[in-house]
Amino acid sequence: MQRRQFLCLSATLPLACQLGRGLAAPLQNSSPRFLLVFLRGAYDCNSLLVPTHSDFYYQARPNIAIARPGEANGALPLGANWALHPALQTSMLPLYEQGQLCFVPFAGSNDLSRSHFETQDSIELGQPLEGSKSFQSGFMNRLAQVLQQDSRSLSRVAPMAFTAQLPLCMRGNAQVANMALASVRKAAVDGDRGRIIASMYQGTALDAAVREGFSVQTAVQRSVQEEMDKAGREAISAKGFGLVAQRMAHLMREQFDLGFVDVGGWDTHVNQGGVSGNLANRLSDLSNGLATFAEAIGEETWRHTVVAVISEFGRTFRENGNKGTDHGHGTAYWFLGGGLSAQAGGKIVGEQIEVNEKALFQNRDYPVLNEYRSVLGGLFYRMYGLSSQQVQQIFPASSTGKLHLV
Repeated sequence: MQRRQFLCLSATLPLACQLGRGLAAPLQNSSPRFLLVFLRGAYDCNSLLVPTHSDFYYQARPNIAIARPGEANGALPLGANWALHPALQTSMLPLYEQGQLCFVPFAGSNDLSRSHFETQDSIELGQPLEGSKSFQSGFMNRLAQVLQQDSRSLSRVAPMAFTAQLPLCMRGNAQVANMALASVRKAAVDGDRGRIIASMYQGTALDAAVREGFSVQTAVQRSVQEEMDKAGREAISAKGFGLVAQRMAHLMREQFDLGFVDVGGWDTHVNQGGVSGNLANRLSDLSNGLATFAEAIGEETWRHTVVAVISEFGRTFRENGNKGTDHGHGTAYWFLGGGLSAQAGGKIVGEQIEVNEKALFQNRDYPVLNEYRSVLGGLFYRMYGLSSQQVQQIFPASSTGKLHLV
């Protein structure tokens, strides 16, 4: 084999080895699953979760506000104070009404940089804002470590990032597989080449990991190919988030119990749109994908699954001169799952204040009243039965939130 050919083939080994470490017997349906969906670019939560009780909202957004319920193209009422963007009527509203979806407004990080990259990194690390940072220790990797070390755990912990590159939140000592599902077409290494590469490592310390890794790659490819075949008959676009969500659901139902995926395109400085337009289209694609995930993972598994949808920060409350919005502060988180508690499911939860001009942070955007480490730490505390000390390992120097999401 020529050196150039060997280098080309060996480039796939890190993925194969990482996947190999996640291969084991299929998960039990009752094993907890957690999926983090990160909306990169800072989505406008004020168009998703509309403060219809606020006259100031309609004054601040003369071109992009979502109309009140009962008006033409009006928002979908979620109670006296809040309503949902109409684009989510057939996807998220049914889950909300079934108690399988809740929203936490005024959520986010206390990072004040309003920088996409700095705030994304800060959130994914999950470390205190003060002091030095370790960029090789993300909070989801620390969650995996805590669960793997918990002697009470009766099931394995298999994390997976559905991304081309390992995200910051998944970096750390725990082994994490990663693979982007949006563009999967054929195996990176076919069977013959896989056997050649595996033979090169026979008798070495990597022998088992390489062979197991190629086995997982084949299994993932088979699962994806089955869904692509279904897509041809059912006209599901392979480019849409919906198909990615379906692939994720099948893998998390069978093999992986901690998942991460990011969705870009939420930086709407210009022509954001209102009831229709750029943001509405993205919200529709996202929500349809989430509904697909909920259905595809299976009813029994869904009862033990929590999906968290977050973003690095929110956007300015007032629209700008380009009929868009700029970088803000507080945002709204989504939590989905078949086992949400009665205190959370079908509700707007967390600390809240009246939406008016005086309430704005720095006279421009939502304040953060529900800090993300506290919110997620409280979720993990209840979801996995963790101790306060274990939560501190995941989110050092944080306070465990009191929201009973599950």
